[in-house]
Amino acid sequence: MMSLYEKGIIRQRKWMLYLLSIIVLGAGFSPYPRFFFGLLLGSVISFYNLWLLQFKIRRLGEFAATEGKKRIGTGTFARFAGAALAALIALRFEEYFHIVGVVIGLSTSYLIITADVVTRILSQKDTI
Repeated sequence: MMSLYEKGIIRQRKWMLYLLSIIVLGAGFSPYPRFFFGLLLGSVISFYNLWLLQFKIRRLGEFAATEGKKRIGTGTFARFAGAALAALIALRFEEYFHIVGVVIGLSTSYLIITADVVTRILSQKDTI
């Protein structure tokens, strides 16, 4: 049986994949492909950061449940490095990527997490 946390992980990844597909459509059919390519670059790095955060949190929970005091991080440095890499790519290849799109794209996973939490709270409120 799947836990509530695992269902949330799957739901958040699906939302990110839907958003990425919409961004790809925007890059292909919009008159602003540079912005959408920047948005796509930032969102792909954001999706990787979401996956990394979920993986590290799961490991942290497992260590806390079994081993107790063993210290493990949540991958903050790796997530910052991914964001810095996206910014460097956008600055190096300015003719393809818009830096504002990259910055907005980097925040998409946090918007997805927030939207998921809000929808879960509202759906629980309706059942009470």
